[in-house]
Amino acid sequence: MIAVFDYGAGNLRSVENTLAELGSEYTLVRDSDGLRQASKIILPGVGHFGQMMRALDALAVRQTFLERIGAGVPFLGICLGLQALFEASEEAPEARGLGLYEGVVRRFPLDARVPHMGWNELEVRRESRLLRGLGARPFVYFAHSYYVPENARAAATCTYEVPYTAALEAGNVFGVQFHPEKSGPVGLKIVRNFVELPC
Repeated sequence: MIAVFDYGAGNLRSVENTLAELGSEYTLVRDSDGLRQASKIILPGVGHFGQMMRALDALAVRQTFLERIGAGVPFLGICLGLQALFEASEEAPEARGLGLYEGVVRRFPLDARVPHMGWNELEVRRESRLLRGLGARPFVYFAHSYYVPENARAAATCTYEVPYTAALEAGNVFGVQFHPEKSGPVGLKIVRNFVELPC
């Protein structure tokens, strides 16, 4: 069963609609027990980094996320769900990320128009199970003011003022800065690729 984690502020309806369109069984979960029963986990995120991390701590699921990821459960983080994998964010310097990976989420340059909102082009950097079948430069929908810098786990990058990680793939861990649930047929294909991964 795919678990979609509901921390109280995610864009759940669009994600649910996408999974339903694919005919995928899923359940909304809000606690560690739900995460432990999941064969795959999706963490959608919208809003503020600090708010999200405080919500995860209030629900006492921080360690459970790390345990399940460490156990090899396929994980997909969307937008803030990707950013949460890192140590911290300039959006909320006092808040600790999950710290699965080293690094700090950065704000776009002060002279940039934010949020970066709308369609933009991915540059696929390497073979990717998540991005399989999309071609080298698919267009997807973004809505964000902060970004994960380019790193060795980037499966695709995007450029808005600066190049940054648009899709991350490392073993069983996947993350996208864009919103596949708002990205039309391309986004549907990305979610399908995740759903069809072997557990």
